[in-house]
Amino acid sequence: MKRLFGTDGIRGKAGVFPLDQATIAVIGRSLAEHLREKTGENPRFVIGRDTRESGNWIEEAFCSGANSVGGSCQTAGVITTPGVAFLTRTAGFDAGIVISASHNPFEDNGIKIFSPSGRKLNEETERLIEKDIFEGAGEGEIPSAEKPDSASVSDFQKSYLDYLSGEFKGLSLKNFKMVMDCANGASSELAPRLFRRFDAETVVINNRPDGRNINHNCGSLHLESLQQKVLEEKADFGVAFDGDADRSLFVDERGRIVDGDAVLWVMARHLKALGQLKNNTIIATVMSNLGLEVALKSADVTLLRTQVGDKYVLEELLRTNSSVGGEQSGHIIFPDKSLVGDGMFTALYLLEALRSAEKKLSEMTAGFMQFPQILVNIKVREKIPFGEVPKIDESARRIEAELGDRGRLLLRYSGTENLARVMIEGENQREIEDQAGRLAGVIEESLG
Repeated sequence: MKRLFGTDGIRGKAGVFPLDQATIAVIGRSLAEHLREKTGENPRFVIGRDTRESGNWIEEAFCSGANSVGGSCQTAGVITTPGVAFLTRTAGFDAGIVISASHNPFEDNGIKIFSPSGRKLNEETERLIEKDIFEGAGEGEIPSAEKPDSASVSDFQKSYLDYLSGEFKGLSLKNFKMVMDCANGASSELAPRLFRRFDAETVVINNRPDGRNINHNCGSLHLESLQQKVLEEKADFGVAFDGDADRSLFVDERGRIVDGDAVLWVMARHLKALGQLKNNTIIATVMSNLGLEVALKSADVTLLRTQVGDKYVLEELLRTNSSVGGEQSGHIIFPDKSLVGDGMFTALYLLEALRSAEKKLSEMTAGFMQFPQILVNIKVREKIPFGEVPKIDESARRIEAELGDRGRLLLRYSGTENLARVMIEGENQREIEDQAGRLAGVIEESLG
């Protein structure tokens, strides 16, 4: 059976299977039925969405399916993904539903489901929903669209902002100027409200969503306008969110980008200074820059790597009982506070570190230097394990020996395409380009 749920829910073109009206209604009905089987009671759902024009009808289609078998839905309106996770965890809901495609363009949308723990839905229930979809549970009349209960939208949003500001009661941003790029997404109204609670002088860009401009040349994937605005405004700090604000990237007062790796470096030293860095360990993925590993080692902090994906970062955080982990993309998780990344929470935590140290962001990232990196994709006819192809194995081993402990080779296949991916980091750009070219040639000759 084909998998519809990925590591971040179901995602695709809005209006096209599996995000057509009939299938979404099946998802709502199936989830409600399976939760009722477990608890014996009709389930309650809270739903939040980003600013895409398809969000409203997807929300209504889900509710029509859930309501048809006794479920009930309340909407939190336009709210961030971590906002829905928070409400699910704290307000007694049986599941939280996020309608968003994160950093994707407006034509796409998606459905993420959170359990009452605030963690994403378990795979067992995902498989049951997929089974219902593919076995024709959606055949027959499509339920009429039904609007969710919207009476508590303002209360839900206030509750989430109260939680965030309550976690940083001692933080003052008086005489501090910051620029925020809201990606015309879920943070467009919430982020300015939040940071003004701390008396920050805020300059807000890309906070006028029209249903189609989410992530368009703005937000965490397009930092150029934020960099320019920080310099124009002579601001102390810049932050950019993605469409559903579960991630954030930053710009220092000099206009330089501060990615998720640099944030992990700052937070590692901040938490260690407070005696709050459990196990003296940071969790990152195989894609995190070697420079992070080198910097952390100099501070006697261990770096553990996982597969790419916040799901795997969270699993390792919980397994090792560690304090913080994340990805280069700016998806940072503090499991003692939330089991999902939260861009606004990360920004506040980073600002707390800056204000505590009485330093600028450029000073806080000192000691972390990104190593040159190159990524090459090679089309392959089949995905044979690299170790089973002698020429590839021999070439890879030779390059690893050349890199030693001041470089890194990552060789893997794409999860969705017939592509081999060669990623090399090292101290010299020309050398790693030569090494990547050599290995790519061997792979193309052997598997292309």
